[in-house]
Amino acid sequence: MPTECNPDSYDFARVERRSVVAAFDGGAITTDAGGLLLGATDRAIGLVDRFAGCFQDVRAAELIEHEVKTLVGQRVFGIALGYEDLNDHDTLRHDPVMAVLAGKLQARRQDAPRSPASRR
Repeated sequence: MPTECNPDSYDFARVERRSVVAAFDGGAITTDAGGLLLGATDRAIGLVDRFAGCFQDVRAAELIEHEVKTLVGQRVFGIALGYEDLNDHDTLRHDPVMAVLAGKLQARRQDAPRSPASRR
């Protein structure tokens, strides 16, 4: 009798009431799925929260799309995933793993730029 040791999918923490599942059947694809493990580790130790607490946000609240924590997290996770240059984030903002790491799948402001996938 063969033993089945490899699951078809892996479940991660939910984001905005949506399931985050790593599967091997296509769909929204990323090459940085290891970022999900970074996110789980960050939630366990609170590194991004503590780091973001070092900054004072003096921006106009009504114009803010991304909280300081989100911006710091984007930079920390980007560096950890090998994206040292800030210009990489223009492409990464459409990556589903980066959205999961930010804990934000939808733009809050109506006038915020949207990814091609979110316009459907």
